[in-house]
Amino acid sequence: MNLTSVPPSNRSVVDGGGALSPGSMPDWDVLAPGEVTVPFVFASPHSGRMYPTEFLAASCLDIHMLRRSEDAFVDELFLNVPTHGAPLLRAHFPRTFVDANRDARELDPRMFEEPLPPDAFDNSPRAAAGYGVVARLVAGGTAIYSGKLRLDDVRRRISTLHAGYHKTLRQLVDQSRLRFGGCMLIDCHSMPSRGAIKDRDAHLRDVDIILGDCWGSSCDAVLSDTAERLLRDLGFSVGRNRPYAGGYTTRHYGAPGKATHAIQIEVNRALYMDEERIERTDRLPDLVIRLNRFIRRFVGMDWSLLVRT
Repeated sequence: MNLTSVPPSNRSVVDGGGALSPGSMPDWDVLAPGEVTVPFVFASPHSGRMYPTEFLAASCLDIHMLRRSEDAFVDELFLNVPTHGAPLLRAHFPRTFVDANRDARELDPRMFEEPLPPDAFDNSPRAAAGYGVVARLVAGGTAIYSGKLRLDDVRRRISTLHAGYHKTLRQLVDQSRLRFGGCMLIDCHSMPSRGAIKDRDAHLRDVDIILGDCWGSSCDAVLSDTAERLLRDLGFSVGRNRPYAGGYTTRHYGAPGKATHAIQIEVNRALYMDEERIERTDRLPDLVIRLNRFIRRFVGMDWSLLVRT
């Protein structure tokens, strides 16, 4: 598969213990098998932990606070995807710098010195809440910056990272459709075990995994039902769409009528990490094994379901 990543930039890498060290990784990469043998693409847009030094200098938060927005270690949960014949796209830039699971036009006008361009989604509920393509807040509601940003600087972030990540993802999806006649895109995320669930959804606090298919619009129901059944068979408690129905990736790529299906998977962080310390726990290897079984069974299903219209 002839895919390239952008050259490394001036940034730092955060290891599992939270220390900073010089990094030379690309801003995103694709882990691909020797031969792609199944019509599946996996993506992890929020597990990046390479923080540009200029971003760290501009932020009024320390590195630990910035990391609270990460879907930490999700890329590791799905690291075995290529052994099942599918590619895994990983963003290495952090979502607090650029959020690859937002529309590139979701900008908050309160963050900038200049007026936004006419095509900006300045009325986006996500941007208004502080979590646009360039976030104003980290998870929990703390401001990232003490002052306003220059629009040109943010445009450069988006045109390099967001656009490049999605160009690669589009290539992967299109290659799958060309080769197999369809594609199943799995967008991989993690969710807090507490705090983010509202009182009306209190019954979801103990859910292990939530599948989001934009209330059935981004993925054929048979495929979503199959994923849920396989996860339940492996002992996971599973929710659907509430409160995570799917983000930009799911909405943008999911087109069941065109044989392109997209589903978001949110994994409860309590299953594999210490949320306060942002560290792996000894439960992570067991979770990797269970998810590996799910992937093997899901990619081994009847592919004719992917091209249903």
